[in-house]
Amino acid sequence: MPEGDTVWRAARTLDRALAGHVLTASDFRVPQLATADLTGSRVVCTLSRGKHLLTRFQGAEPGTDWTLHTHLKMEGRWEIYTPGQRWRRPAKEARVVLSTDERVVVGFSLGIVELVPRHEEQRIVGHLGPDLLGPDWDEEEALRRLRQDASMPLGEALLDQTSLAGIGNMYASELCFTSGVHPLTPVGEVSELRRLVRRARQMLELNKERAEQTTTGDLRRGRRMWVYRRDAQPCLRCQTPIQVHMQGEPGRERAKYWCPSCQPAPG
Repeated sequence: MPEGDTVWRAARTLDRALAGHVLTASDFRVPQLATADLTGSRVVCTLSRGKHLLTRFQGAEPGTDWTLHTHLKMEGRWEIYTPGQRWRRPAKEARVVLSTDERVVVGFSLGIVELVPRHEEQRIVGHLGPDLLGPDWDEEEALRRLRQDASMPLGEALLDQTSLAGIGNMYASELCFTSGVHPLTPVGEVSELRRLVRRARQMLELNKERAEQTTTGDLRRGRRMWVYRRDAQPCLRCQTPIQVHMQGEPGRERAKYWCPSCQPAPG
């Protein structure tokens, strides 16, 4: 699932392509929105909230301001085309098509597609914790939420979007490593939690402009990450083989990567 910085870039791309333009056509290829039509609406902006995308529209008539809520989930992607340009992905994967005089914007394999009145946005994203890349980032509130369940394993707590929004499996593993903490360590036993949260924001900020993410600062193949997806490979610091563990509820497991030497197991 994409990390918060990837979603931030998607929002910026959509905003640059659509903001200020009037839709000449809209096509929602999901059953619940089969009859929806935003033709004639002006696109106000697209912004990200954690891993959620919100595209706002201003209708020609009062009370017709809408927000398109989309989520990429595992395979979703937004792509920008010029009118008449051939799509790079199969049409059967398209879930939303928004057209202006200059652009055709297509959302493929989107995990969530929802159209709501603008005033109901909070119903969609109000449960999220502070957004690591948001203009209203609140470090103290993020720490308060993370500490609410002191027994929760750190690797799991970092993925809880109601605590802080924007961290996915990759950053969770990398943050645990760079903090020297095993992902199964309870949050209440993490002495440098504030520093870890600040590092999380720094990682996303540094990577939000990059096409390829890195937490090591090295963009060479196989050197971009400390532990993520490097199971059985030698640790870049101490050469100990990286280990992997599936964590979470059945059906929602996530792989956690760590170095047994740099991140000793709790207890």
